[in-house]
Amino acid sequence: MIMSSASIESPRLTKVDAALRVVSERLAGEIASPSAEPPIWSEFEWCIARAVAAIQGVSSQLHARLRWDGPPKWQRFLEQQRDHVAARHVQITKLLDRLDTESRRQGIALVPLKGAALHANGTYAAGDRPMADVDLLVQAADTGAMTHLLADCGFEATFTSWRDQLFESKLRTTIAGLGEHAENPIKIELHTAIRERLPVAEIDITGLVFPSAPHAGFNAYPSAVSLMAHLLLHAAGNMRANALRLIQLHDIALFAPRLAPHDWEELVSVRTENRELWWAMPPLKLTSRYYPAAIPPSVIARLGRGCPWLLQRRCEKLRLTDVSWSNMWVEAFPGVEWCRSPQEAAKFVISRLRPSGERELEAQHLVARHPGASVIPWYGISQRARILRWLISRPPRVQTMVAVRAALSQRDDDSQHDRKSEC
Repeated sequence: MIMSSASIESPRLTKVDAALRVVSERLAGEIASPSAEPPIWSEFEWCIARAVAAIQGVSSQLHARLRWDGPPKWQRFLEQQRDHVAARHVQITKLLDRLDTESRRQGIALVPLKGAALHANGTYAAGDRPMADVDLLVQAADTGAMTHLLADCGFEATFTSWRDQLFESKLRTTIAGLGEHAENPIKIELHTAIRERLPVAEIDITGLVFPSAPHAGFNAYPSAVSLMAHLLLHAAGNMRANALRLIQLHDIALFAPRLAPHDWEELVSVRTENRELWWAMPPLKLTSRYYPAAIPPSVIARLGRGCPWLLQRRCEKLRLTDVSWSNMWVEAFPGVEWCRSPQEAAKFVISRLRPSGERELEAQHLVARHPGASVIPWYGISQRARILRWLISRPPRVQTMVAVRAALSQRDDDSQHDRKSEC
């Protein structure tokens, strides 16, 4: 039975929370170090496993790396997801080829970011890693020209945030469901800077990522260090907001062997705002918890010296389920330990109690982009009502519950199909 959007009983939520944590940690361990025996889970937990695979972005990795077979419905889900990821990769590759050709013709320098770069350098093969969006970095002076280029390719700007500008297909249709779907439209996120708020101070590494002498068309990251720094900053921003995905740790672990000792030394020596990359320590330490041989311990130790004391303490016992979408609870002040001073902490608290108009617009856009999000009461209620819920209850997170509901809906659909087959 699908959980009610308005009145999910607290014991039911507690059961979901427990399943999310158990399943997430087991699957994280399986990807890092596959075991020979399958877990002994209830039907409910296997259902939650589908939601976890989707929200953590690791269905393809599970399909490729698991040494055991789960129930038939689980196996079928992983196979279907792998097929969707592979088919979507073909579409994205064609789009990237066209954007490269057109940007060369028009003299625009671009850097394909994150997933596109990891595929281009051979870290992943087609079908191994999902790419929901295409991320591109462009110089601010070329934004107008790039907007026209994207319009010629069938994309229009639909939302602008402090981080990027979102472009979506002019013919938008979204396939509701769990995980990846080849027919979901491709989105493009156009960046003029690479930055994250941790949690209110902006960390900007654009100078590290954009080439000093770019050429028209697609440019690679200047070095392995610059790509790793971007992966770490993006993971840090998501960790701060409890929005990390396991695939991000897997990215870091897979790419880490490409860094030679002198590369790690360069990473540790990089300075932004006259400070070392202190924010890189938490994602590196969390990666090393699941992939112990991936990260040199000396790198973690040296970067950790610049971390806020509370953040260092929390990282000692941090797990994936604490800082990812598998943490299903809305927190009043997520990531306050990332603040580097009492003044930053006070500013962050105020921003959570009285969010800016920009934050509210982002919330509205999120609901519009996620089918099913509007039926879970959170973004649609007033800020005063949200604060009250923080004080008297533990409200569930919208994105997590959308995935859980979709997984449970699949179970109900499977049950109805089975009963019809028996008849």
